[in-house]
Amino acid sequence: MPSAPIAPLLVCALLACHGVPVLADAPASGTSPDAATSPDTASIGDLKQMSLQQLMNLQVTSVSRRPQSLLQAPAAIQVITSEDIRRSGATSLPEALRLADNLEVAQINAHDWAISARGFNANLANKLLVLIDGRAVYSPLYGGVLWNVQDYPLSDIDRIEVISGPGGTLWGANAVNGVINIITKSAQQTQGLHAEAAAGNELQDQEELRYGAEPATGLYVRGYGEYTGRGDEITTDGTSAHDAWQMGRGGFRLDDDASRADQLTLQGDTYHDSEDAGGIGEADYSGENLLGRWTHATSSGSSLSLQLYYDHTYLVQPFAASPAAPPYYTGFAGAALTDNLDTDDAQFQYRFTAGVRQQFVWGLEYRATQEVDEDPSVVRFLPPQLDQSLYSGFLQDQIMLTSSASMIVGSKLEHNGYTGFEVEPNIRWQWNPDPGQLLWAAVSRAVRTPSRYDHDLVVATGLVDAPPPYEFPAAYLTGSRDFVSETLIAYEIGYRAAFADRWSGSLSTFYNDYDHLRSTSATATTAYYIFPYPIYFQNNLEGETHGLELSSSYQPLDWWRLRAGYDLLLEDLHVRPGAVDTTDALNETADPRGQASLRSSMDMPRATTFDAALRWVDALHIDNGPTGGPVVGVVPAYWELDARLAWQVTPRLTLALVGQNLLREYHVEYGYPSPAREQIARSAFARITWNR
Repeated sequence: MPSAPIAPLLVCALLACHGVPVLADAPASGTSPDAATSPDTASIGDLKQMSLQQLMNLQVTSVSRRPQSLLQAPAAIQVITSEDIRRSGATSLPEALRLADNLEVAQINAHDWAISARGFNANLANKLLVLIDGRAVYSPLYGGVLWNVQDYPLSDIDRIEVISGPGGTLWGANAVNGVINIITKSAQQTQGLHAEAAAGNELQDQEELRYGAEPATGLYVRGYGEYTGRGDEITTDGTSAHDAWQMGRGGFRLDDDASRADQLTLQGDTYHDSEDAGGIGEADYSGENLLGRWTHATSSGSSLSLQLYYDHTYLVQPFAASPAAPPYYTGFAGAALTDNLDTDDAQFQYRFTAGVRQQFVWGLEYRATQEVDEDPSVVRFLPPQLDQSLYSGFLQDQIMLTSSASMIVGSKLEHNGYTGFEVEPNIRWQWNPDPGQLLWAAVSRAVRTPSRYDHDLVVATGLVDAPPPYEFPAAYLTGSRDFVSETLIAYEIGYRAAFADRWSGSLSTFYNDYDHLRSTSATATTAYYIFPYPIYFQNNLEGETHGLELSSSYQPLDWWRLRAGYDLLLEDLHVRPGAVDTTDALNETADPRGQASLRSSMDMPRATTFDAALRWVDALHIDNGPTGGPVVGVVPAYWELDARLAWQVTPRLTLALVGQNLLREYHVEYGYPSPAREQIARSAFARITWNR
């Protein structure tokens, strides 16, 4: 099993290295260098104590894999802080990600979400890389993220760094349209008891219990448990969608902080999720992960880190019964896809300076996966067991051209089992005319490598009843062994500034040139296929997208802060000359042309706070219809409002009332028009939080 080499090493490293010194600025370590207090114990006045200019100097690590302020980070990046999450009333990671103006977030049903940046937000969005403390949660099965199982306790999150635009040079394949880096708090930041409970009409039940302690000097540990239960949504014909779900999870984190030169972290999680699947059965998801990280800082200012993790995921996804069929056909009464995935990953990084003008960072990574998909007869992957190895290396150099201007040059070289070697170069320029302003530009290449869905998929309506060994699936959708990586050349220009203490903003513009995008093609009927013809994946699409992302924060009064955002996205995807696509290039996108948001945060008298978030999303034009052809359905544009009113009864006790989707009883955010399309309901819940 791939899990064998790494898990014992993590445990042994902890036992052998207790008392090893700590590096405070380790990449993705989960400890913010500026974090003086935990939001769990921060006073209600923290909002007005930190100016907008100070917020623009928050430390981020996702752009260059080293700590730098937002005003020194040449990329379209936004930071969702722990205070933002707490005051929003969010109950899940997808809800928290609505706080990033540069993301498209659409709720599909009670448990599924479509999330992307800069387009391609289909229900299997596959061009956004997501990491939790350096552990990739991007799925090699179909490409993308199973958001229903990424339900990490929000109170344990230090910040979420959201990059829109390619990040493949440092983070590798599939970081095409963006990177979401979720960084959790260190165990030192979460000492004592934290308990909270919430209940309402849609969020029916959510409890979290966490305890942190210091069992030895410099050794901090925490453990947590969380349970969430949500109710059914409603279809457009007014019936129950039968998609309620329940999830339980638990985990721990240990940080060895015995000195200032080295840091050791060990953390792990386990979860189990069960979901009603629209009346055709029950979906089941579970998993475990274990991660260890050691970082070391030298007296010369260089640093190195070694990270190892093991991740196991398991899913059972039911499918409806196959349709009726002509003679010589054996249909199926319904089945379920079962997927077992084991991942071992090892990463090394070294950062150093050369002279006074150059800063280098380089690294190596090796990842081994074993994926077993049991034959459910309806949706299968061939071969049913696949062992793959991915290895890569990157090098990046930041060169100081003048005291206020610099250039970043780098590339990642990566090898995968489907397409071989992939190169992802990157050039970035930045200019700081003064300490409060940043002007930047970039040219990057990124790739999305094939998933099993693209390469190995066979969706069958049944079996042809023929003498062995000729019995085989009557397929109507298959992957392609000739599928190649989708490619992107991205051109970006951006500006970010802090104007005094009350106004800050950023503007990013981009032009993306895509090639070899996924398409579907049909072949003529063969002697053995019962379905009229199979449809298979190819790379027959190309196109361009361009647009802008604007965000601004303004503090009119010490106790009142406003934040506004607007995104514009223009897409032009088409079939390559001489090629064919059965959906006429409509199947890969379901994106709004524009979206806008306005958030207000107020600290009011008597230890109360009031936060509200208004959002507008333009209409979505979506294919994926029942005809299987280029027929476009529309998700209407909508306005919605979320609000939270909280009262800090004592320094330890907080009561809050949260309302979500308050402007209408039901609205649709995603899906092809049909009686079964789901509506998202207005919801309200109360929450009580205790810290000790």
